[in-house]
Amino acid sequence: MGDWALITGASSGIGHELAKLFAAGGFNLVLVARNEARLRQVAAELLDQSAIRTKVLPCDLASASAPDQIFDSLRDTPISILVNNAGFGVHGPFAGIDLGVQTDLMQVNMTALVRLTHLFLQPMLARGHGRILNVASTAAFQPGPTVNAYYASKAFVFSFSYALAAELKDTGITVTTLCPGSTRTEFFDRARMPVSRKLPMMEARAVAEAGYRGLMRGKRVVIPGASNKITSLLAKWSPVRLAAAVVAAIHKPGR
Repeated sequence: MGDWALITGASSGIGHELAKLFAAGGFNLVLVARNEARLRQVAAELLDQSAIRTKVLPCDLASASAPDQIFDSLRDTPISILVNNAGFGVHGPFAGIDLGVQTDLMQVNMTALVRLTHLFLQPMLARGHGRILNVASTAAFQPGPTVNAYYASKAFVFSFSYALAAELKDTGITVTTLCPGSTRTEFFDRARMPVSRKLPMMEARAVAEAGYRGLMRGKRVVIPGASNKITSLLAKWSPVRLAAAVVAAIHKPGR
């Protein structure tokens, strides 16, 4: 039957590149995202390039019922790899951003990720093997003025995933946290998030390759790119006030 990998946020960016890598590795794929037309495009592209099977599950992870619906529709599909890649950001002063948008962000970036992880972890434990890749960010390592809910959500993903990896030691299941820095995707445009042009950006393919390799090697944390490794270390060791000021400058309107 072949191994199955489930990828959320698979219609573009890092998720799309991960889907291509898994397909090249011979994995059957369950592709999840909101945009059904783009998902079907991705599925057709993968089928043209690889002898795999695909399932397309269009859904909005901002809906509280979405993770359970995904799990219920895949009860007969043994998912050996779960990739929680879906997420979004929003830019602006917290008090000025619609609370519904902030709530949706927390639902997609954190609650859906935790629920999908819990649901698909159970059959993995029963089989005694599995891999989970949770996409956080270098944003996890410092507070982010004007992008505070997004940065906080990624700090949650990092902490949750690392702790879970420690819990699952010696069970046959690995948890890898991918922490990319600024990446050339649609993310910044969708978030209406300004970013300094001096900030180095990685290509989505390079980030996906680093995440894929790290997952397959069972690494707990993957920070792709030398500059991202350096800035992550600096953020961890810098005074919090200084780290916050740097982030505020990076995302200052007009950049």
